[in-house]
Amino acid sequence: MSRSSSLITRLAGAVAGVVLAAAGVLVAALPAQAASLTQVTGFGSNPGNLTMYAYRPDGLPGNAPAVVLLHGCTQNAATYFTNSGWQKYADQWKFALIVPQQPAGNNANSCFNWFETGDTARGQGEALSVKQMVDYAKSNYGTDAGRVYVSGLSAGAAMSAVMLATYPDVFAAGSIVAGLPYRCATSTTSAFSCMNPGVDKTPAQWGDLVRNAYPGYAGKRPRVAVWHGTSDYTVNVANATESRDQWTNVLGVSQTPTSTSSLPGGTSLEVYGSDQVRVYRVSGMGHGTPVDPGPAADQCGTAGAYFLDTICSTYRDALFFGLGGGGATPSPTPTATASPTASPTPTASPTTAPVCVTASNYAHVAAGRAYQSGGYAYALGSGQRMGLYNTFYTTSLRQTGPSYWVIGC
Repeated sequence: MSRSSSLITRLAGAVAGVVLAAAGVLVAALPAQAASLTQVTGFGSNPGNLTMYAYRPDGLPGNAPAVVLLHGCTQNAATYFTNSGWQKYADQWKFALIVPQQPAGNNANSCFNWFETGDTARGQGEALSVKQMVDYAKSNYGTDAGRVYVSGLSAGAAMSAVMLATYPDVFAAGSIVAGLPYRCATSTTSAFSCMNPGVDKTPAQWGDLVRNAYPGYAGKRPRVAVWHGTSDYTVNVANATESRDQWTNVLGVSQTPTSTSSLPGGTSLEVYGSDQVRVYRVSGMGHGTPVDPGPAADQCGTAGAYFLDTICSTYRDALFFGLGGGGATPSPTPTATASPTASPTPTASPTTAPVCVTASNYAHVAAGRAYQSGGYAYALGSGQRMGLYNTFYTTSLRQTGPSYWVIGC
């Protein structure tokens, strides 16, 4: 399919600025004791002509999870890796990062071509290139084929939807940040009406587009988180609702949330079904990835162009994916960590602490909800690292069983 420059030019006018390439990060592999984002060549036939970068934290065990990160327009792999906060949790919880990059030769504004049918079909174009990167990681890094996830921003978010639709047999869950439904657009012309004001379809119509991406597939479908700022004027917030309609229909759950809650940064969370789909709406936020710079366990990222200081979406997504259990083992209760109810139910034992406690890491250790080792505090039972063991770091811990605590309320 053609790669028109008209969308590229108009996209440049739609966004607020240009995030420059952090060229100094994209260097040859450093010694093993200093993990770095490293370019990978020879990962497959690469029909979409993408560039692959990968990050393997020090001490990455065999059979570790992997997360694919898809940058937005005007960004590159290093920009998204550096600012999104994913490196922090990859280091803490030991999972690999696969970071595709869109070269300017494909799209002058470095947007993944989410609107080109040849790049958004199973077994073709950019979608196949990303899938080949996942296959390379499985073969060469020993990552777990059953624990592969994808997240992206804007055009990268639309491409995340592409990967979830075309390769439901590859991805266990995904996150769509300021993105669009799968096959909302199939040309450069329709891409603009899709972005703003948005396209209205019934849930069944949206769902059929996903089902037709892999006809006859009867296996398990990936879980999906949708993030959107309520003041996003580049990709209209209506797309969050349309994405919700698409993925709830695909997963066979109602478009009425089973629970709603309020989170930091003016964020509302809607949970659908038994936590198959989440929708996060960030009040007053524009177009970008929500980050929350700081040292606390639930803080991450660096604020900048398209990285907006509100809430650490990466932390919530990592827990939603089940990556926060310490090491390579997922949390045994990933669906509960960020879905609080209005009236938490205490555990069955009358002698246990409250279901959810927010306190300093020092206080958690003193109360027996956590332990300290090497200057860091770890949640009792799950072993999740909470940050430095002192009175300044504050963490919310949820009790999920006798002597078993996980991060997040």
